[in-house]
Amino acid sequence: MDGRLIYLMGPSGSGKDSLIEAARGPLRALNCEVMRRVITRSAESVGEDAIGVTPQEFEQRERAGEFSLAWRANGLAYGIPVEMDDWLKAGRHVLVNGSRANLRQALESYPSLVPVLLTVRDDVLRERLLRRGRETLAQIDARLARNTLFKERRSTDKPVHLIDNSGDLADAVGHLLELVRLNAGQDQT
Repeated sequence: MDGRLIYLMGPSGSGKDSLIEAARGPLRALNCEVMRRVITRSAESVGEDAIGVTPQEFEQRERAGEFSLAWRANGLAYGIPVEMDDWLKAGRHVLVNGSRANLRQALESYPSLVPVLLTVRDDVLRERLLRRGRETLAQIDARLARNTLFKERRSTDKPVHLIDNSGDLADAVGHLLELVRLNAGQDQT
C-alpha cells in the first residue's frame, strides 16, 4: 500500500516550522515522516530544519533529477528530495512543508495528496513577522496582502483542510494529527 503525501502550506510566519517540530514524534507514531526541504537559504538562517545550498548547487541537483517537487518563491528555490517517493512507495506517509503557489503542480504529481493550509489571523501574523525581524515593514505588508489574496481565491478544486494556528500550538498539533489519522488511513476509532 502506498503512503499519503501530507502537503502543509501557509504564509511565512504562520508557524509551520513550530507545528512540524512539535508534531514530529507523534507523526512518526502514525507512520508519517517529515521530509526536509532543500533551500537556497543559508543553513545558519533561523527557521526550519532544512538543507541549505547555493543557487548553483540547487540548479545542479534539479537538473540531475534529485527533487520530487521544486519551486521558486520569495527569491528562494525549494526542493523536496526524491527519497520522498521511496518512503511513499514503502507505505510510509510523508509530511512536506510545501508552497501554496506550487499546490497545483504537486497535485498533478501526487493526486491523492492531502492539502493542509495553516492559517493565522492577520494581527497575529503581523506580530510574528515583526518579531522575527527578517522583513521590512513594506515586505510584511506585501506578505499580508498576498495572504489575503490566497484566502480569497481557490487554487484547486480539491478541498483544502484548514488548521488555525492563531492560538495554542498544541491545538494546531492536535488538528494536524487528526487529519493525518483520518486521511492517511490511520483512524483509530
